[in-house]
Amino acid sequence: MAWPLNKCVLVPFDFSDHSHNSLKTALQIVERPEQVHVLHVLPFLIPTEPGVVWATIDDAERIRHASEAMQEELNDPSLKGVVTEVRLGDPGQVIADRAVELGADLIVIPSHGRTGFTRFLLGSVAERVVRLSHCPVLVTKLPPDK
Repeated sequence: MAWPLNKCVLVPFDFSDHSHNSLKTALQIVERPEQVHVLHVLPFLIPTEPGVVWATIDDAERIRHASEAMQEELNDPSLKGVVTEVRLGDPGQVIADRAVELGADLIVIPSHGRTGFTRFLLGSVAERVVRLSHCPVLVTKLPPDK
């Protein structure tokens, strides 16, 4: 049974098993795979990083590489029609902004379940998206046996 969605579902994707689980959940909710938009967000490079200083890496190359990796990772017949995209910026903000641009009905985002010092260092993208989002956010977790 599909949840009545008029536009689309946005699924942030970081290549983890958690992200694959969220994508699977989103596909169960929609009527057509074309309603699912998968978004990978690359953080901005720090100007002092060696690749930036020596001009051996640039944002266009990073986006191209990430797009190719997404196409390879999501190369499955059950995902035919799913829309993929790579953007740059702060992941929480970019995800919330993209949902507005798409007029998304729902964001399905994974939670890695980090706690303590790791959560302090890495932050919580899911938490930030919940705070910034204009639409409902479904936070998914892997089953305990994964």
